[in-house]
Amino acid sequence: MNPVDLTVFVLYFIIILGIGTYFYFKNKGAEEYYIGGRKMGYKHVGLSVVATDVGGGFSIGLGGLGFVMGISGSWMLFTGLVGAWLAAVFLIPKVKNLSTEQGFFTMPEVFNHFFNARVAFLAGIISAIGYVGFSSSQMLAGARLASSSFDGMSLDAALYLMAFIIIVYTVMGGIKAVIYTDTFQWILLLGGLIFVGIPVSYFAVGGMEAIRETVPPEMLSLTNISWQQLVNWGITILPIWFVGMTLYQRIYATRSEKDAKKAWYLAGLLEWPVMAFMGVLLGLFAKVAADQGMFAYMGYEMASQMHQEEGLPMLLRTVLPVGLMGLMMSAYFSAIMSTADSCLVAASGNVTTDIIEKLFKIDTSKFSMIRLSQVVTLALGLFAFLLAAVFDTVLQIMLYSYAFMVSALLVPIIGGIYWKRSSNAAAWWSMITGGTITLGLTLLSDENLPFSVPIQISMPYGLDPIIFGLSISLLVFVGLSYARPDNK
Repeated sequence: MNPVDLTVFVLYFIIILGIGTYFYFKNKGAEEYYIGGRKMGYKHVGLSVVATDVGGGFSIGLGGLGFVMGISGSWMLFTGLVGAWLAAVFLIPKVKNLSTEQGFFTMPEVFNHFFNARVAFLAGIISAIGYVGFSSSQMLAGARLASSSFDGMSLDAALYLMAFIIIVYTVMGGIKAVIYTDTFQWILLLGGLIFVGIPVSYFAVGGMEAIRETVPPEMLSLTNISWQQLVNWGITILPIWFVGMTLYQRIYATRSEKDAKKAWYLAGLLEWPVMAFMGVLLGLFAKVAADQGMFAYMGYEMASQMHQEEGLPMLLRTVLPVGLMGLMMSAYFSAIMSTADSCLVAASGNVTTDIIEKLFKIDTSKFSMIRLSQVVTLALGLFAFLLAAVFDTVLQIMLYSYAFMVSALLVPIIGGIYWKRSSNAAAWWSMITGGTITLGLTLLSDENLPFSVPIQISMPYGLDPIIFGLSISLLVFVGLSYARPDNK
């Protein structure tokens, strides 16, 4: 990377670490560390929501989808628009005012309100596992971007660098640092894509005529997708808006129910169509560039020789002029950081508030919860780094984490909020069966796991294991709610 680009890039990281340091000294307690004192405005929260949900996993992952399937990959984030607006209508009115009255910090505390402490404890464990997986996917996304952008940097070295930066500023700043840096990072990413990345890349590959000559026609169509893929994306991603700890924290952080709804409507529109099409278009341009031989100087004569998620950073590295390369790399790293920090804070909140505090009955008047939170965030960040070293694909880790958490938590949270007959036993066993079945079927049906399993099975009609996990979870929940209605 040119010294000018490197200078821009380094300045970006100095700003991010500076924000973390500032809030390290500003945070006065766990409420400020985890939910910003419940005083955040809807614009900051809305930008933080979309930055967290799209982030590096989807930014780099969308580029990979555009690389292999074209603009139809944009349908993945249509689920974000639908999920955000459904949550604004059906979830926020039920939990925002309740969270303020009860002083909630975490999503499992909602489970404790509708069920019991045992169910909430299990929800905390499941949520923490899921968000460690999310954090790991963002570290890997950053490592892939860095290793493809910097000469001589290996994937392992890039992973060490990303893990260090993400962990340090998240440990220091908490949710305020997360939300304010998310605002800065999302504006940087959006501006970088609109004014730099897309126009420069489009003309560099030769414009529409060259694109049509290079890629198959179906890659330029919105119908280059199977119904199974649409169902799998919808059932995996849409429900996260009802069970995501990062999203509950932001609901709690807003000033009012009205502000929370505004934030969610804003986030939905920014996900689709804005970010969805920009992400896949850059991936499509990378495919064109690869097949034109533009990456031959890096040892890649054709697109088939490359990992799908390396195309986008290689394109930017190749076509952007001095100065703009550093700006664009900062924009993509900002997307990665904005999700990684949120996921780490969420997992830390689960472990600290929903697990450690409940297990050891900590007296918060005699013990610094903010220091404990920072230690837990550090430990979970290190674990996420180790997980990232095992997997190969960003979307693989992220979608597995989504599937496990959604299949375990979606049915009981909806049941608790909307069905008076729901019971503790129903919630407990539906969480265990839903999560276990989805995880088990995933391990047995995925041929691309980084480790071997005893047997391999094929899923009917190519559907995702989460569909079967959620179905069993629903059956168990309804059945036990009738069989043991007085368990509360």
